[in-house]
Amino acid sequence: MSDEIVQDLSSFRNPAGFRGRSAVVVQLWWLVQSSLFAWSPQFMFGWRAWLLRLFGAKIGKGVKLRPGVRVTYPWKLTIGDYCWFGDGTLLYSLAEIDIGDNVAMADNISIITGSHDFRKPTFDIYAEPLRIESESWVCSGAMVQQGLTIGRGSVIGARAVVIKTTEPYSINVGFPARKVGDRRVRPEN
Repeated sequence: MSDEIVQDLSSFRNPAGFRGRSAVVVQLWWLVQSSLFAWSPQFMFGWRAWLLRLFGAKIGKGVKLRPGVRVTYPWKLTIGDYCWFGDGTLLYSLAEIDIGDNVAMADNISIITGSHDFRKPTFDIYAEPLRIESESWVCSGAMVQQGLTIGRGSVIGARAVVIKTTEPYSINVGFPARKVGDRRVRPEN
């Protein structure tokens, strides 16, 4: 084994302006999220959307965010109309997250826009925006990585790990997620 240092966390620094708001605003949001947001009764969807808007999120009409949803930086979040978010969903918005209309997210999902460069001993942080297009469904326990797009109408299966952009109207499962079919709507009887 080499004595070379591959990770020295004492030398880590956030880039200037990385969070997009002052440390005071960031801490205030985290206090509000862990109290007023998280403690609110489940039916208070409008209240939670209002809190996110208060901190700069762009939230459409009819959005249903359960109290267990976590948002890192609301000012980097855009959500379209009539979207659903289950408990335990993490919107790790180090970069912009743009979510279209009629998107359904089940529980315990991780939407990730940042990571660290493990090839540098300084463990530099980076962030890349992410887009989830309209009418997509992200199932329980899925993880979506930074810098990609979930194509319109896509289905991301339970526990899938998405590391590349998905095709519109595709069904994607596994680790890493791969396309296994096309989403088709059944005609009504």
